[in-house]
Amino acid sequence: MQKKPFSRPTSETLINTIDTALRALFATPQSARAHPDAQINDLQDADLTATEKEQIVSLMRVNHTGEVCAQALYSGQALTARNQRVVDALKHAAIEETEHLAWCETRIKSLGGRTSLLNPIFYMGALGMGAIAGAMGDKWNLGFLAETEKQVEAHLEKHLQTIPESDQKTRKILAQMQLDEAKHAKEARHHGGVELPKPVQAVMKGVSKVMTTTSYFV
Repeated sequence: MQKKPFSRPTSETLINTIDTALRALFATPQSARAHPDAQINDLQDADLTATEKEQIVSLMRVNHTGEVCAQALYSGQALTARNQRVVDALKHAAIEETEHLAWCETRIKSLGGRTSLLNPIFYMGALGMGAIAGAMGDKWNLGFLAETEKQVEAHLEKHLQTIPESDQKTRKILAQMQLDEAKHAKEARHHGGVELPKPVQAVMKGVSKVMTTTSYFV
């Protein structure tokens, strides 16, 4: 296990962090895997009412913003992590989160919607939170990752209960995202992540509530 004391990020690391931010906020995300809804006929959307489409777009906009924040969190955590294995785990999770970003954005656009205008603000906040988590030490860094994924998994379950049964395209996307988040949480615990104190978990839920509520509308 390659472990190092906390030190200031190098110029190269800072450049990579800025590059990640620009890609997450302004580039069109790509997915190495096939989109989970790729095999479902697009004509299905014609059966959705205007109200249903508006609700689905709003919910997927929340999920898209969540994935933008995930990119920021992992980038911030990797920026201050002390263990190369932790950095590698964060990078692996970030790749799949980028795919989630692509799936959400494509679905939103297919229904004529848009992503949140507040994404840059949320990104900066999440980046700061990630950097703080990383600076606290590897076990807490991984614990923060595990708790984040746990909360996202529960959040996705609520959306699956809300999305109309007839919208199989969105449901396929959310179901695969949920599986990936559970895997990330399990891997973080496997690498030594510890359970965060209840007050910290409560603060994280509070911050998430602000993000989900505002991005639903804006």
